[in-house]
Amino acid sequence: MNNENTPLLQMKNIRKDFFGNQVLTDINLSLNAGEVIGLVGENGAGKSTLMRILFGANMIQETGGYGGSVYIEGKEVHFSSPFDAIEAGIGMVHQEFSLIPGFTTTENILLNREPTRKNLIAEVFGDRMNTLNRTEMDERAANAIELMGVKIDRNMVVSDMPVGHKQFTEIARELSKEQLKLLILDEPTAVLTEKEAEALLDSIRGMASRGIAIIFITHRLQEILAVCNRVVVMRDGYIVNESRSSETNVREITKWMVGRTVQENTGSRESGNRTFDKTILSVEKLWVDMPGETVRNVNLEVKEGEILGIGGLAGQGKLGIPNGIMGLYQAGGKVVFEGKEIPLNAPRKCLDASFAFVSEDRRGVGLLLDETLEWNIAFPAMQIQNKFLKNYLGGLVKWRDEKAIQEVTEKYIDELAIKCTSSKQKARELSGGNQQKVCLAKAFALTPRLLFVSEPTRGIDVGAKALVLEALKKFNRENGVTIVIVSSELEELRSSCDRIAIVSGGKIAGILPADSSVEDLGALMLSQVI
Repeated sequence: MNNENTPLLQMKNIRKDFFGNQVLTDINLSLNAGEVIGLVGENGAGKSTLMRILFGANMIQETGGYGGSVYIEGKEVHFSSPFDAIEAGIGMVHQEFSLIPGFTTTENILLNREPTRKNLIAEVFGDRMNTLNRTEMDERAANAIELMGVKIDRNMVVSDMPVGHKQFTEIARELSKEQLKLLILDEPTAVLTEKEAEALLDSIRGMASRGIAIIFITHRLQEILAVCNRVVVMRDGYIVNESRSSETNVREITKWMVGRTVQENTGSRESGNRTFDKTILSVEKLWVDMPGETVRNVNLEVKEGEILGIGGLAGQGKLGIPNGIMGLYQAGGKVVFEGKEIPLNAPRKCLDASFAFVSEDRRGVGLLLDETLEWNIAFPAMQIQNKFLKNYLGGLVKWRDEKAIQEVTEKYIDELAIKCTSSKQKARELSGGNQQKVCLAKAFALTPRLLFVSEPTRGIDVGAKALVLEALKKFNRENGVTIVIVSSELEELRSSCDRIAIVSGGKIAGILPADSSVEDLGALMLSQVI
């Protein structure tokens, strides 16, 4: 029997390097049953790597393993795969979804653990011929959803789900595992509305009260203070501070994270309001068929040279606008750019017209994960604009200009402070926030006339937010590029934009100057909510 004072989890002297780059150094962490700890740090601090070690991720084994020891209830464990961690009672909800698009909520919750029924054919041919026990599946899925404390549709297919529903499905899958003792939540609220996030925090409190220990990773520091017992702060591969949540505050945590004091706003507005006269993009009666988004009748004019913000509550249509214009989802209506109509549902036509798009889905749409940073940043400009190519035989043969590719990559690594070992590192090996910066660099390399940026700081730490927004403002000022920023963070838009368009009920509820009050912008958000 374990001593009841023995922590559920102990990680002792954990060390890890990737390709010669030391990412974790002498990490010591403990956690008791029913305790919630907040694990915070800038992107690249080592949080996700530490959790991958705990969860037995294959990439840890494939890159030489790790140093140090992990103990569960006082017994040393050596997980060679996530299946070992699951068997030991550890669950993990990753930052990126791992659901099967054509399956329902219930089918995803119980994937590979479905209850089955015996039948006559199975008596002859073996258990593989058993049929699914749909009634029991429904009951077990319903129980897991009830434990979570959030209502979601058990029969909805993943491909039709809004992102919040997908996140709760991932969590319910872990709660359906009877042996669950410890749950790792990696940025679970990044894709949730404020109401959904509050529901999840209540769910975390409920799980903890039933004895489940939770490691909660998030950049939303107020959530850490609201729900966690302790805050553990990482920086550059070390744990630099550990405090009780009741004895600290956002300002202190931020300072520990970045090693300096960071202003709470995410950037500084230019002094004085800029004025813009010429319309560069007009959108008329736009509708977009994008799951989880409602875009019904958008009419919008974007002025040449401005930074226009698009805000609104989740699902009201803000994400659907750039995705529809850029041809990622079926759309209708009329889009005119510099006096010329741009056909919808034709992504290449948009790119040829000198549009660029940084998607909110950086892994699904934004990156070639198994290619180098050089290839990620230069390839679109090479393919669309014949940049970074050398001509041979009078232009009959074109070949990559390796020097130019390396130079442009290193330029943006420096300007955007991308944490990497070199320009030849693979995109997959970067932290989520650094992958987001690569998506921005790729768009900058296109030097577009019009740039759509969707959720540019989602999953990016407080120290990097200001850097990314400042990079967008600099790109706008120095290159005259018109930028449309879509964001769930109202303060982010107020600090970066010239005007803010609010989407509500699938259409533009109004456009206000960026220095308008939060109350006025909030009133527009709620004006036509569906």
